[in-house]
Amino acid sequence: MEVKCLEIRDAGTFMPVIAIRPVPVNEEQRYLLLRDGYSGAADEHCIILIKTQCRGVAYDPYDWPENPRTMHHAHKWIAKQWALLSDGDVIDVEFLLEETAKPKISERLERL
Repeated sequence: MEVKCLEIRDAGTFMPVIAIRPVPVNEEQRYLLLRDGYSGAADEHCIILIKTQCRGVAYDPYDWPENPRTMHHAHKWIAKQWALLSDGDVIDVEFLLEETAKPKISERLERL
């Protein structure tokens, strides 16, 4: 499995998330992922997004019942840009939707 910890930002929003790309690294993972409906292949495009403290989880960007704007747009972008993302990267929904001219920096850096 590939796992990344990311920071989602929006208007008045700071949300750490755990993102998982369910690509197996061994036969046990492959079997269990296949049984759960994932492809079990190296080209898997699905991203499982988990809000911290398990306050929500979805593998479908359209399946966020609360705060759908933030989570929907962030989830779609994370799935599309997965290979370019690293731990700690900021996904700024306002910037993605062209509501601001420049992306927010990490809250971690704002406190320095």
